[in-house]
Amino acid sequence: MATPKRPELRSLPSVGSLLESEEMSALQSLAPRSVLVAAAREAIAAARSAIRRGGGRGKAEAAGRDAILREAVRPAFRPVINATGIVLHTNLGRAPLAEEAVSAVTDAARRYTNLELDLESGSRGSRMAHLEPLIAELLGAEAAHVVNNNAAAMLLALNTFSLGKEAVVSRGQLVEIGGSFRIPEILERAGARLREVGTTNKTRLRDYERAIGPETGMILRVHPSNFAMVGFTEEVTREELAALSRKRRLPLLEDLGSGALIDFTRWGLPAEPIARDALDQGVPLVCFSGDKLLGGPQAGILAGRKSLVAALKANPMARALRVDKLTLAALEATLRLYRDPEMLAASVPTLRMLAESAESVRARAKRVLRAIGADRASQFRAEVVACTTEVGGGAMPLARVPSYAVVLRPARGKVEDVARSLRTGPDPVIGRIESGRLLLDLRTVSRGEIPKLAASLVRALEEEP
Repeated sequence: MATPKRPELRSLPSVGSLLESEEMSALQSLAPRSVLVAAAREAIAAARSAIRRGGGRGKAEAAGRDAILREAVRPAFRPVINATGIVLHTNLGRAPLAEEAVSAVTDAARRYTNLELDLESGSRGSRMAHLEPLIAELLGAEAAHVVNNNAAAMLLALNTFSLGKEAVVSRGQLVEIGGSFRIPEILERAGARLREVGTTNKTRLRDYERAIGPETGMILRVHPSNFAMVGFTEEVTREELAALSRKRRLPLLEDLGSGALIDFTRWGLPAEPIARDALDQGVPLVCFSGDKLLGGPQAGILAGRKSLVAALKANPMARALRVDKLTLAALEATLRLYRDPEMLAASVPTLRMLAESAESVRARAKRVLRAIGADRASQFRAEVVACTTEVGGGAMPLARVPSYAVVLRPARGKVEDVARSLRTGPDPVIGRIESGRLLLDLRTVSRGEIPKLAASLVRALEEEP
């Protein structure tokens, strides 16, 4: 005997009637009808499933509306509130741009630009002409070139100088730079042959000297950005390697990793290799990221001797790795800010977050706690606690930055449920879970984001049973 259908199932609306409802009619201008039809079918299926699980029609209809909104209105690529405390969070897009860079990108996006046009002569120009003089000025370099990220910068250099030849590198510098991209694999894809020297923890100058021969194309020095080696260690200084490269007439590329243009020890952070220092100490060619400690867009910057940069530009691969006008606009605007070191910490969000005092972060955390109300704070045992966080992005692996967070300890349910509710809300909030607590670290939350963070918290807490 067939099981009778529940009355709630028979009362579910059709696709057509759902689309004609007052709430859904408002979405007609926000998405194509085909998308809305697919979302309506998904909504009805979600409602049917909710009813069969024991939910009432009200819950079913709410599930339907939510499905419609998710499918038809919300873009997949969305801004989020980074409450992890990790300043350079790779999964969240690393460095947020300075307002000057945002404005430059907006102007470049909505209008035509002189991307490859020399306005003086009216003839075709080079897109690097907008950046090269500025990079040369800031770094004291003869020339510069920009590609789409630092891995691409290394790939281009290896392919230019070591195609079919050996690239000599210390075993202690054969790092994985993130996303399973490893130095040996980049060498292989560039057409270079790896020549390892030394041991994992100790490499001496004579190791390089013995390895160099007729098959050597270049010497590679890699900053281990995302780990630190301590104890019984030894490495060759950059001055020694630079002298060796001059003596043997070989290109030397130093990968500086995270792109520090200034001294971070002024804020109590560990020292990072500074690009200008490397060039001043004789390194003929350096490369580094634009979207990490520099605080700009994703880019790989190469700078150094004019003859070496000219060879990079002449490589056909350079065209495949070039940056677009939006990246150029953002990077130029960011680099211009470095002309005024006194204003940098206030202008570049990455530097502002790293330089901010812990007490200032604490004040924002208290503001969030007040905004959610005493009753909710008590219900979820919310309080402001001291914590530490990381710089992120593979930079300063030993640095622990003092910070403050709003911590939640739900009395009922799981902390993961609260975290998920915050992630999937209208203004997604990403925190971190430690020891069964949800921490919302305010170091990476700006003052302007506090109202949205508080509203998201209230909504998520009200959803909890």
